[in-house]
Amino acid sequence: MTIYYTKDHEWLSVEGDVATVGITDFAQGQLGDIVFVEIPAAGTQFVQGGEAAVVESVKAASDVYAPVSGQVTEGNQKLEEDPSLVNSDPEGEGWFFKIFLSDNHQLNGLMGAEEYKAYCESQ
Repeated sequence: MTIYYTKDHEWLSVEGDVATVGITDFAQGQLGDIVFVEIPAAGTQFVQGGEAAVVESVKAASDVYAPVSGQVTEGNQKLEEDPSLVNSDPEGEGWFFKIFLSDNHQLNGLMGAEEYKAYCESQ
């Protein structure tokens, strides 16, 4: 399992041809208390960089972008009942959706953990 990060503060954990996607701890910290999450339905197709989900906090609403192109295989239904999972475990139980990768080469343009940490420190 390999973990990648985007400049929009999404993370994806890749296992085979399927990636689990969510927002990073940095992102949830910037948003504050999450009160609502809109997740995509299974079967939804995304192009890399397209709007994939919505997260709302007491401070603001923000789009979550698809870090890679592909088809959603599953949305995290737990977030509809308990959106605070994004705050308490953003890179674990607070994941948003799983996507079947249509182009593994897109992963080459994403950051690893050390590169992402440096990116956040420069913000």
